[in-house]
Amino acid sequence: MRKAVIQAGAVLMCALILYQAPAAGAHKTLRPEIEAFIDDMVRQHQFKRADLRRMFRQVRSRPAIIRAMSAPATARPWHEFRDRYLDRPHIDGGIAFREQNSSTLARARREFGVPEEFIVAVIGIETLYGRNVGSTRVLDALATLAFDYPPRAGFFTGELEQYLLLAREAGFDTLNVKGSYAGAMGIPQFMPSSYRKYVIDFDGDGKRDLWGDAADAIGSVAHYFQAFGWRPGEPVVVPVDVRDIDVSAQLAAGIRPSLKVGELKRLGIVPAEELRDDEDATLFFVESEDGPQYWLGLWNFYVITRYNRSVNYSMAVYELARALRAAAPGPAGGMGLE
Repeated sequence: MRKAVIQAGAVLMCALILYQAPAAGAHKTLRPEIEAFIDDMVRQHQFKRADLRRMFRQVRSRPAIIRAMSAPATARPWHEFRDRYLDRPHIDGGIAFREQNSSTLARARREFGVPEEFIVAVIGIETLYGRNVGSTRVLDALATLAFDYPPRAGFFTGELEQYLLLAREAGFDTLNVKGSYAGAMGIPQFMPSSYRKYVIDFDGDGKRDLWGDAADAIGSVAHYFQAFGWRPGEPVVVPVDVRDIDVSAQLAAGIRPSLKVGELKRLGIVPAEELRDDEDATLFFVESEDGPQYWLGLWNFYVITRYNRSVNYSMAVYELARALRAAAPGPAGGMGLE
């Protein structure tokens, strides 16, 4: 993380923009790396060179985006991050969103196996149920991160490519689409590659619309989770007591579940709930005000991390889903927290 901040600081000091200073009366000259990107888009996807040059001459690098990428909210201690999302606006807003879209959420659960409260929680954490979809021009965000943010230039160059393909397919005006500082779009904040691959027309109106269509947002989140292997009826996380055991090796195993629960038990790591010994899990912790809290993440937790790889983010989805289920009417609210 420190290395990334240093690199980002170096980029900011350069104060780079996406074009080079032109001679008087001349067109803005694009930087060589942008010209190389344009060459690839022309060769691989048959874009018109003149159109892309015209577009990139209107793009600006945004230093604020690099600052935001260098200090993401998900890097805060868990107890601080949690308080941002386990509050009345997110809980009350989630209850209202669920009531307004109850039939669509129920259909998404039937078709994709993902409980309503998890779909609602993702949308709540991403955009407060569509209220905060982002005000940054997506093209500026992606170009800034592709060409002026070396730590993740490869990833964002790919997303810029996917965005231009998506815009051509869907008829978007590339210069007018707004989203997050990272280039995520719509009510559930899909990156361009995910938009192309996982967004669905869930209400059958012939369009895949993540901005004005809650049904498409709901169906797309559920479809995304299903595509990464959501397991209906299975738990997400279980608190665990590690006692005084050195668990550094287990923590280093990564976020993908690969540790057998039975082996962890034999080491003295005790889950607070009954789990099968042959079940795969990952051990992780979050920082509470009283010190680290340890958890076992199961396969469905791993699926949530495919949406956002931050453990804090995924735990916030889980906690908000729990709060929404607890607030649901009836004995179980008609919603099974898994």
